[in-house]
Amino acid sequence: MSTISRDEVAHLAGLARLAVTEEELDTFAGQLDQILDAVAKVGEVASDDIPPTSHAVPVTNVFREDAVRPSLSREQALAGAPAAEENRFRVPRILDEEA
Repeated sequence: MSTISRDEVAHLAGLARLAVTEEELDTFAGQLDQILDAVAKVGEVASDDIPPTSHAVPVTNVFREDAVRPSLSREQALAGAPAAEENRFRVPRILDEEA
């Protein structure tokens, strides 16, 4: 069981640019100790005969095949648009940048 010191917590808070009170240093030190203990317990369970994995179950691709299918023509799609320009939907400019 390792314990993290108040100085280490203060150092970590400084790296994270967090302003912490003296009381918070004690609170955070205790909480970080609990987290480090939990991580150490997980490390004890790890075994050489258990391969490292990123997922608990096999991950498979669930996407459909990308295939061309019949759809609206450009003219049909633009027919309902309030404004069109150069075969595209015309929309109001939202940035103050030049195109």
